[in-house]
Amino acid sequence: MPFPGGLWWLLCCRRGFTLLRRDYGEAEREVDGEAEEEEEASFELRAQGDQGSLEVSLSQPTRSSSGSERSLLVAEEMRSLIVEKGPGPVEDDPDALVKGWLQREMRGCIKTPWIRPRKYWFVLTPDSLDYYSSNEKGARRLGSLVLTSLCSVLWPDKQLYKETGYWSITVFGRKHCYRLYTEHLNEAVRWVCAVQKVIDSKAPVQTPTQLLMRDVEEHKDSPEVLEQIYRCNPILRYTSGPLYAPLLPFPYGSLDQSAPGPRSYTTLRDEAVKLFNSLQQLESERDPVPLMQGVLQTCLDLPPLVDEIYCQLVKQTTEPPAPGGQGDLHYWQLLTCMSCTFLPSPPVLRFLRFHLDRTENCFPGSEMAKYACFIREALEKTKGRECVPSLEEILVLMQRQEMICTVHCPGVPACSVAISSHTTAEEVAQELVSRLGLSQSPNLFALYEQSRRREQPVGSATLLADVLTSLAGEDREQDPPCRLCFKHYGFLDTDNVPRDSLEFALLFEQAHEMVLRGYVPTSEETLQTLAALRLQSLNSDFSTHAPFPRLEELFPPHVLHARLPPPPHRPPTKCRGARLRAGLLAGGLWGQALAKQRAERDQRLRGRLREEGASTMAAIVEKWKLLQGMGRPEAMAAYVALVREWPGFGSTLFDVDLHASPMDSGPQHLWLSIGAKAVSLYKPGEPEPLDSFCYGRISSFGASDSSTFRLSVEDRDLLFETSQVDEIAQLLNTYLASAGAQRLPQPQEPPSSHPTSEPTVLPQGLCPAAGPWQHRPPVGSSHS
Repeated sequence: MPFPGGLWWLLCCRRGFTLLRRDYGEAEREVDGEAEEEEEASFELRAQGDQGSLEVSLSQPTRSSSGSERSLLVAEEMRSLIVEKGPGPVEDDPDALVKGWLQREMRGCIKTPWIRPRKYWFVLTPDSLDYYSSNEKGARRLGSLVLTSLCSVLWPDKQLYKETGYWSITVFGRKHCYRLYTEHLNEAVRWVCAVQKVIDSKAPVQTPTQLLMRDVEEHKDSPEVLEQIYRCNPILRYTSGPLYAPLLPFPYGSLDQSAPGPRSYTTLRDEAVKLFNSLQQLESERDPVPLMQGVLQTCLDLPPLVDEIYCQLVKQTTEPPAPGGQGDLHYWQLLTCMSCTFLPSPPVLRFLRFHLDRTENCFPGSEMAKYACFIREALEKTKGRECVPSLEEILVLMQRQEMICTVHCPGVPACSVAISSHTTAEEVAQELVSRLGLSQSPNLFALYEQSRRREQPVGSATLLADVLTSLAGEDREQDPPCRLCFKHYGFLDTDNVPRDSLEFALLFEQAHEMVLRGYVPTSEETLQTLAALRLQSLNSDFSTHAPFPRLEELFPPHVLHARLPPPPHRPPTKCRGARLRAGLLAGGLWGQALAKQRAERDQRLRGRLREEGASTMAAIVEKWKLLQGMGRPEAMAAYVALVREWPGFGSTLFDVDLHASPMDSGPQHLWLSIGAKAVSLYKPGEPEPLDSFCYGRISSFGASDSSTFRLSVEDRDLLFETSQVDEIAQLLNTYLASAGAQRLPQPQEPPSSHPTSEPTVLPQGLCPAAGPWQHRPPVGSSHS
């Protein structure tokens, strides 16, 4: 039913009055409202009910004042920040730094091109940003934003200018945000620079908590004064009520506070208040571990909140209603996790240590005292984490115990090592070297992250707890999961390793991994011989009842795939109409026929692959039967002897793309071989190196960027594109450090013969014919 004409007129008049009131009437209320809000005391813990007003004694900790006197002092202090203005702007006002017309976004409005904004006369002074109804003398001041060191200003946004045609100037205050606009970029930059200069000139704001922390540090040797400070200032003690403002100062606004990734955060001040609410939930949580991990993750994403959480936890563990209760111990357990993950700033660290000493003195022998002792020791070792503790680590820290880390060693059973949140990979590697009796070996060992697709060494200074946390995240997506392995890292001497030692077993297993990954270029017959020797080392003599490993555990899978015919290559259709017809046909019956043909072709390829695998396994078994009577040590020695004939044995290979010169058509895919004596370049699958450089010819090396490694050899620079830049640089530094201060001399002639060692004789018909491995390597090549 349509509205009567009179009702329409009434609604239009009502709407028009509302618009006028928004433009004019709200400005009057805004003046009084902003003045009252700016006069409120900052950084306070508001009392609820009949708790009374907050008492904060700053200059004289031993003396307390009444709530009315304190409120009066706070109000007078805030009024002193707002400079009393005259009746209106004066053209020759000496305090005016910048003045001019700007457009301000009204409350509840969104800046759009079709809404004409209102202009105001803005005046920037050393204390505030004011705006008036006009620039005439006697004009009414409509609002004022007091500027402190916590205020912030945003630079003009180009994207907003493209959408609206205006350059924006955003100034954040304690409770207000001025969003100003201008059509000229130079004017916007002038205002932003001027406001930022005023903010930078302000003295740092200190909260009552910071002032009280300083007072506690100054009077830590006076028990009576400290008791008076804690009694007169509830902000230092446990509270069951909510926190309405952070304990430490944070900048207003949201500048660079969003963490990367799927998580989204608001301002630091809001996040600090939210975290305090989360802490209070710990008291009643049956399973506090997920909540603790969430708090730790927020601190990792927003590092400025670390000190705030430490202060909040110290506050909640000071004079709790039930010391040693479940809720109190949850606070101490989270404080334990924090101490093993983050290191606070020096002032907060001193305050935290005082709190730990005070707790041990007040509750000797209690659970709280035990946690305090554990936290003090952890703070001496904490240097920062890359990942938050996992759920398993948090459970262990709650019990003040150590974690058990499983390290897999090739050829030997897995080793269990007890670690803490501060244990590094180098410490675990040294313990395994000592435990496995490898202390006298000249070679270097390290821990590796190993999976089916990749393998990379763990940095010596890397915290093993971070590695376990990252591996736990990858385990959910991979099968088999990632694991930690203990292996050779640097081969300084592989010729004199005793065959009956554990190190030789590690060397044998590592050589077998190189063969399976395709990093040992040789003939297929030699690969079958190596597979037969592997079976002999695992199962001894041939038997039909012996367990057979899978073929991909004995023979490189890429060799079998190379036998398959390549997929048919169909040239792309150049005609647009042909592509359209092909697309239409692909969506109908013809598309179903193509899919059926692809499925049949894939099935034929799988059948062909099974046939090739069966024939290869039969050839391996025949060679295995020729090894009758060979013991496991002899089989391992024969295996290593065959692999050792390749000149690149004993070096670490990296897949790189070489950019020889800018004029080349494209990069060249190569193997970068880094050994103890030289750096070589191999074409994948070729046994002989394309070029070798001893360390005496290398003038410098380093990372040009995150994916480019630069190697300077005499008068030329080689640029390698790779994802393992850090691993290459670390390995080169390791070899140079092991060589000592003396530079390795450039070899002039290759060695005439190998070091004397008892050769391993293979049965007749097993060893393949002489190949290119038996050729003398070029001058300067890696010959381990």
